[in-house]
Amino acid sequence: MSIHATLKSVTDRIVARSATSRGQYMARMKAAQTKGPSRGHLSCSGQAHAFAASGEDQNELATGIGGNLGIVTAFNDMLSAHQPFEHFPAVMREAARSVGGTAQVAGGVPAMCDGVTQGEAGMELSLFSRDLIAMAAGIALSHNTFDAATYLGVCDKIVPGLVIGAQAFGHLPAVFVPAGPMTSGLANDDKAMVRQKFAAGEVGRDALMKAEMAAYHGPGTCTFYGTANTNQMLMEFMGLHLPGSSFVTPNTEMRAALTAEGAKRALSLSALGDNYTPVCEILDEKAYVNGIVGLMATGGSTNLLIHLVAMARAGGIILDWEDFSEISDLVPLLARVYPNGLADVNHFHAAGGLGYLIGELLRGGLLHPDTKTVAGVGLHNYTQEPFMENGELVWREGTSVSLNAKIISTLEEPFQETGGLKRLSGSLGTGVMKISAVAPEHRVIEAPARVFHGQDEVKTAFKAGEFTGDTIVVVRFQGPKANGMPELHSLTPMLAILQGQGKKVALVTDGRMSGASGKVPAAIHVCPEALDGGPIAYINDGDMLRVDAVEGTLEILTEGALERAPAQVDLTANQSGTGREMFEVFRSAVGPAEAGASVFGV
Repeated sequence: MSIHATLKSVTDRIVARSATSRGQYMARMKAAQTKGPSRGHLSCSGQAHAFAASGEDQNELATGIGGNLGIVTAFNDMLSAHQPFEHFPAVMREAARSVGGTAQVAGGVPAMCDGVTQGEAGMELSLFSRDLIAMAAGIALSHNTFDAATYLGVCDKIVPGLVIGAQAFGHLPAVFVPAGPMTSGLANDDKAMVRQKFAAGEVGRDALMKAEMAAYHGPGTCTFYGTANTNQMLMEFMGLHLPGSSFVTPNTEMRAALTAEGAKRALSLSALGDNYTPVCEILDEKAYVNGIVGLMATGGSTNLLIHLVAMARAGGIILDWEDFSEISDLVPLLARVYPNGLADVNHFHAAGGLGYLIGELLRGGLLHPDTKTVAGVGLHNYTQEPFMENGELVWREGTSVSLNAKIISTLEEPFQETGGLKRLSGSLGTGVMKISAVAPEHRVIEAPARVFHGQDEVKTAFKAGEFTGDTIVVVRFQGPKANGMPELHSLTPMLAILQGQGKKVALVTDGRMSGASGKVPAAIHVCPEALDGGPIAYINDGDMLRVDAVEGTLEILTEGALERAPAQVDLTANQSGTGREMFEVFRSAVGPAEAGASVFGV
């Protein structure tokens, strides 16, 4: 099947737009390539420092010519998805030795759990942690003793941050190694129902705690299709994971085998062998377009509309939201995973998962088939899935038919004719909405505004019973410059209650929502943000607004609204406490959401 003309046109436009910056980036990567083991340039003293604690590998590192693998890990006990990484380095060291190489933990990067910080002050550091992770990865690899790298990360900002860091060292091969999802617990829809009942005062905190503990009950990624699992999808669509490795649960024979193979594969791609494949050659314009296609086909996280832009710019590739919108209009929604459906990611994987989905999209000419990947040239490698055969890891062709049509569909019978995300623009600015979980009857809302300057104000108004009719809730001064652009997911239960009462309700904000945002229409990432004097700063209570996710518009209907003076707000309370005072330089340097909300100025 030939590439769809629209997909080719969008890709060609990105290539042309990025020609200068991409050319400069690739020139830098070529200049960074070395011949022979990377550690060979070090002085004897430098080598002694680097290898002092390497135990049985010390002599091989000092005198051998085998490849040395740098492991960048986001292990901590705070993220269920990252806790399994504690023991991965030991597995990877043994794997490296088995092929004549060595492996060292180059460094760790921070990783915060948005589930813990949701609705808390710590969430104001969440988005900034992505760029800090990229910097930390750079520090880890700055020892410049590695011939290849593996990156251990799963969750929301961690994978995007690691990708940005990996591209700064784009002359090195890179294999991303996941930990997999936790086993299925309490159904996500049942959990959401308990949250709504708690918000409505119908059940107590004991019932809420019981439900939450039943849902989040073990090691691995949360099983809903939020940002973390969207990241895992992207790593396969973009060729950085081993095929079929994203959704294999932790602490299994298969998981251990994939971890070991990830180390071996990374070393096999180094410049010391005949299959040199640096990550800068994998992450090209086609790879990013494939990632956007995957995002739309699965109804993935809105957070990636920011992260993918920042990730691409780290490699000299300039994406904009119009690219996303055009691909969304082209690519149908083929997956129903919570909050877009009732299934969790384990059910999705069992129904055929990413292998089936990639095969279906390739069949329709909706993916670039000829990209470089860690599994070889060609995305067809990702229609395969791993198996254990006599204790050995092998890959076989995966299913070519959906094993559950309620979870994964075909191009001929999609769940929705267009993708799961929509760009909105108009007199109120430019924003985005996750529409895959929003029922068609809720995608167009015209209603008076109720304006707030923080999510706690919204919660207070809800508890006081102030939302008595159709309302568009505007929460502003939540952009990256204002307070770090926290997620506002804790508003979802109460807004869902209002919607369930028959009221038309929507959220408009220059902040973010969780990648798990569900059935309430939310126009988010609105640019320019209020602190920059965007139109959202001019809205007053009672102004009529229109949020139209069908036509893709975001409008102020009240005449003369933009002729007023913009609102001003005292943000000093957001500038200290919980470490926020240390991030003033980030708030001052950050760019707009549509440019990736990055502090790197690219």
